[in-house]
Amino acid sequence: MEFRFSTIASGSSGNCIYLGSEKTHLLIDAGISGKKVERGLQTIGIDPHELDGIFITHEHLDHIKGVGVLARRYGLPIYATRLTWNEMDRMNSVVGEIPKECKYVIEKNKEMVLNDIIIQSYGIPHDAVDPVAYNFYKNRKKVSIATDLGHINDTIEKNLDDSNLILLEANHDIDMLEVGSYPYFLKQRILSDRGHLCNEVAAQIITKLYHSKLEAVILGHLSRENNFPALAYQTVYNELMASNIELSSSFQLKVAEREGVTDVYHV
Repeated sequence: MEFRFSTIASGSSGNCIYLGSEKTHLLIDAGISGKKVERGLQTIGIDPHELDGIFITHEHLDHIKGVGVLARRYGLPIYATRLTWNEMDRMNSVVGEIPKECKYVIEKNKEMVLNDIIIQSYGIPHDAVDPVAYNFYKNRKKVSIATDLGHINDTIEKNLDDSNLILLEANHDIDMLEVGSYPYFLKQRILSDRGHLCNEVAAQIITKLYHSKLEAVILGHLSRENNFPALAYQTVYNELMASNIELSSSFQLKVAEREGVTDVYHV
């Protein structure tokens, strides 16, 4: 076992992911309150004081709401691209002041090493200033986290390839979104090439990426208004079955909880 992985929250109202090893404990985003992050970590046996840093995907509030308080309370390094930092600095009234010594700049497509984990970020299509997804490597294991995707392109496919665990966005069901109560402009934003990934596209890319060493796929960032966990699961499951890809103890398909901790996965 190289990694422990769990989602503390994953949905349109807030996102926070835990990834750790024997020596390193990381969060990817903290878009919920500091108290909820602390409770979630305690649920999986992690003391927040053990955290080594938070890696930010982009500046939308559902990904950074708790970053300021966690940085101040624990002196945590916060990692984000320079453009994302520029936007986050303008949001002090919302997230609170982040101490200067906690601010670290990452560069897309460059690897960095933090203790025993290699981290790589890459650009993704979303309506933020400089959004990224992440790959994490330790020895021969790879964990990939990719949400807030307007569409799948060659760069995303390449970065998700050969992963042992993937957290992938399955934000909405297109039919639910189109007939739902959202205003027209918001529907268009979600459906755009810089919006969010639907269940059907998530199913197609998971089936395409499947390989014998893929241990788990977790569907994340589900919309409360435009999706159901069972619907997202069934859409992907049907696509896998149509391609003769069977679920088993060595290959699992799960849906992340919108609020609350998802099971801990050992990879």
